[in-house]
Formats: sequence, structure tokens, C-alpha cells
Amino acid sequence: MDQNDPIKKEPTHTGHNHGHSHIGHSHAGHSHAGHSHDHSLPDNLNRSFLLGIILNVIMVLVGAGVGIWSHSLALLSDAGHNLSDVASLLLALWGLRLSKVKSNQTYTYGYKKVTILTSLANALILIGVTAWILVEALIRLKSGSVEVPGLMVSSVAFLGIIINSLSAFLFIKQKDNDLNVKGAYMHMAADALVSFGVVLAGILIYFTHWYWLDPIISIIISGLVLWGTWGLLAQSFRLSLDAVPDSLDTKSIQQELGKISGIRDTHHIHAWALSTNEFAFTAHLVLDPDMNLVQADKIKAEARHILEHFNIKHATLEIESSEEDCKHDDC
Repeated sequence: MDQNDPIKKEPTHTGHNHGHSHIGHSHAGHSHAGHSHDHSLPDNLNRSFLLGIILNVIMVLVGAGVGIWSHSLALLSDAGHNLSDVASLLLALWGLRLSKVKSNQTYTYGYKKVTILTSLANALILIGVTAWILVEALIRLKSGSVEVPGLMVSSVAFLGIIINSLSAFLFIKQKDNDLNVKGAYMHMAADALVSFGVVLAGILIYFTHWYWLDPIISIIISGLVLWGTWGLLAQSFRLSLDAVPDSLDTKSIQQELGKISGIRDTHHIHAWALSTNEFAFTAHLVLDPDMNLVQADKIKAEARHILEHFNIKHATLEIESSEEDCKHDDC
């Protein structure tokens, strides 16, 4: 066929019922001269997760042992949060490894979505453990104060600050690039906060003998942790339902695509998360009626390049002539 024929005269794929030409499934993994749009997670995250697990297992054993011996609910709260950290890190590590498994005919996107599900599970675990500690603290307040050794409680909790801060530091560089890593970071940061509160409680108890401070500190910390976890829970829940990721603005994407010469309109836009750091995108591009295939290919390449800046690694774009009648409701 002559390449100067208008694009509207090209035959369409039989797999589409809209009568539109399909320009293919584009992957944004390639780089351009002078810059790259690769947002993949570093391989040393596996080591970070394993080190975090080891550190938190140590803290669980120390905190739970001393907490049971000293009857300190605050220490047991700290140990409980660290135990949830171990579970969450194991889940996150499992999700990270599954996300790298190649796709197959049944799971055409692979197991990338597992990272979102593990983020949701981590949020639920953290909320569950915190709620249990909150209930125990209220029971302790109602039943009366229990004498606890303040300095010992503070000493163990100070160790917890060190361990949890080190664990959080392992993930701080990647926490904004991946929701799964952010969940792990929030677990560690929350436990560092818990440990800091326990240190303060132990010091005050030592000097004042106000033993009721032990459950009070647990209640305050539990409230702060629940407040901080809500965002992670809401975000992971939304992504599990294929909502548009928070870091994507479809209107901004539509505006950027609309700046490409030859595109009259962009509609039927869908964006969702394949994993906690990979996004997919589909849209209809309405081109000038006299556009030929060579020009359309150039527009496709330019659109793909723009989408890379939004960390969209999988884009399916359908082209239409402005003279066509799109049958979709949102066209």
C-alpha cells in the first residue's frame, strides 16, 4: 500500500470492534541519548530485607523476654510491633521476588501485582497488632497499675531505637519509588517511634513511680501508628482495585500528549498499577485526517517518550482519525 494513503483508509485489526487502527503495545524500558527512564528497584534490596529481618528477630527476642520478665506492656508493645515487622518484611521480600518471575500464558503480566497485595497485607498486620496492643493497654489501665523497672525498660527500648532506625535507613532511599518498600520503611519508622516512647516512659517511671504511664504511652503510640498507617492501607487498597496511582495525573498526561503535533484529542484513558512501581496505560489518540502511517509512527514514538517521563512502562495506544466515530461512551 502507498505510504501516503491516509491512515483512516488502513485496514484495522480484526481483534478490535471499534474500527480503529491499533498501534501496538509499547514498552518504555529503552533509554534515550543522555538520559534514562528506568525506575526499577536495585538488586541490593534483597540484602536490605534480609538484614532487616535479622535485626528485628533479635529485637523481638530481647524485647519479649525482658517485657515478660518485667511485666512491661510498653516493652511487649515494642516487641509485638517488631514481630509484625518480621512478618511484613518476609511478605515484602516474597512479593519482591515474585514480581521478578517472568510472565506466562496464564499470568500475562507475571506476578507483579503481588507487591501491591503484600503492601495491603502489611498495612492490615500493622493495624491488627496495634489494635491488640491498644486493647491490652486499656485492660491494664482498668485493672490497675503494675510495677515495672523503669531503667531496664528504657535500656531495652533504646536498643530498639537503634535497631529500628538502622532497619528504616535500609529502605529510605527507595521508599518513594515503591509502595512495598514504603510499607517496610513505615513499619521500621513506626517501631522506632514506639521505642522512643517506651524510653521516655521508662525514665519517667523510674523517677516518679507513675506506673500507669506504661499503658498510657502504649495507647498514645498506638494511636500515632494507626494514624500513620491509614494512608498506606488506603493507597494499597486503591491500587489493588486498579485505581489510578497517586503519582499519576491523567489530566496532565492528556495535556502533554495533546501538545504533540498531529494529535487533535486524547480520550478513553485508563491507567493502573501493574506493581508498586510499574504502571500501565491505554488511550485513544485522535489524529488529523490526512495523517499517513509514517507520520503516525512518529507520533506514537513521541507519545511513548512522554509516557516514560510518567514511569509508564506498558502503553497500549489506539489511533483514530478525527473523521471516525468512536463508539466508546467516554470518546
